[in-house]
Amino acid sequence: MLNTGTIVRIGKGSVALLHGSGSVASLGQICPSAGSPSQFWSPAGSIGGQIRSSEASQSHLCPNSFRTLTQYRSFTSSITSSSHSNPLGLPNFKPANTNLGVKRSLSRVKHILLVSSCKGGVGKSTVSTNLAIALRNLGLSVGLLDADIFGPSIPKLMNLHGEPRISQQGKLIPLQNYGVQTMSMGYLIPNEDSPIVWRGLMLQKALQQLLFDVEWNDLDVLVIDLPPGTGDVQITIGQMLKVSGAIIVSTSQDLALIDVKKGISMFEKVKIPIYGLVENMSVFVCPNCHHEEHLFGKDGVLKEAERLGIDYLGSIPLNREICSKSDEGFPIALSGKDGLGRYYYEIAEGVTRHLRGEGEREK
Repeated sequence: MLNTGTIVRIGKGSVALLHGSGSVASLGQICPSAGSPSQFWSPAGSIGGQIRSSEASQSHLCPNSFRTLTQYRSFTSSITSSSHSNPLGLPNFKPANTNLGVKRSLSRVKHILLVSSCKGGVGKSTVSTNLAIALRNLGLSVGLLDADIFGPSIPKLMNLHGEPRISQQGKLIPLQNYGVQTMSMGYLIPNEDSPIVWRGLMLQKALQQLLFDVEWNDLDVLVIDLPPGTGDVQITIGQMLKVSGAIIVSTSQDLALIDVKKGISMFEKVKIPIYGLVENMSVFVCPNCHHEEHLFGKDGVLKEAERLGIDYLGSIPLNREICSKSDEGFPIALSGKDGLGRYYYEIAEGVTRHLRGEGEREK
């Protein structure tokens, strides 16, 4: 544990405590970059867990050095956790107000946008990530919260890893990349292969902590990437948060559209405005002959939006480059409004119209 004001010198395979108090005996092996005999590192507050490479700007940790300091946060990805009220093990934890009759705002967050899919496997997380980046590049300050506790995708899509720091108020500090602040359960588990084995109560409490115990920094909009379906996460958010609106991602396949109708009904019951529908994987264009094939049906999402009187925010093709860039942690929206990125900017512009109250219809 290193206390406030502590400064350590990171040398080749060694650590020296220069100022402050604490123990660095268990820090592990340090690997300075070439041409850098030593670096100085000073935590912003009393922090445990790991020393992140971003804070020692010209040095990096060996892979085996992660989690070598005494853990500041006791996290148990198991139903055997002794603290169901604090599953993330946050210090100075105070349970959130669980009065389901009172919806709460998030501190320093103007708008909350939910991205839902109802049916799994339709590319919702890819849409959430690219939408967040597009909104950021349109001039908004944006956060991205991964609410898929059991299957977090945002760390991979945003090319982020490592455990978040803890603020002096005992809250999680978001990890940031591409100008977007992010938080995900994927940052809090020991490694990406570790399963979360929780029943409903633990899931609900962990979600509440991700909602109310993250120190966001002045956001115009927080994009929340929901898990598929209409289960505990959706109900908890709908009952506890003041949400500006939601968009629903789907393919035109009949099986997916059946679940879209269920999702729309759920949002109506918890009085969350529906900004519109997004059609993903709308068409595949052969890179050789340029033949267009509508693998999941044609215009199903558009027709459903028209039938329900909901905005059709746009469509995104099924494209190899979108997939590969997502896997690389370089979302295609980073390429700008030209090329394949334009589809996400069209959706982002539709969302901003709704945030300003200019949408065609808010249910």
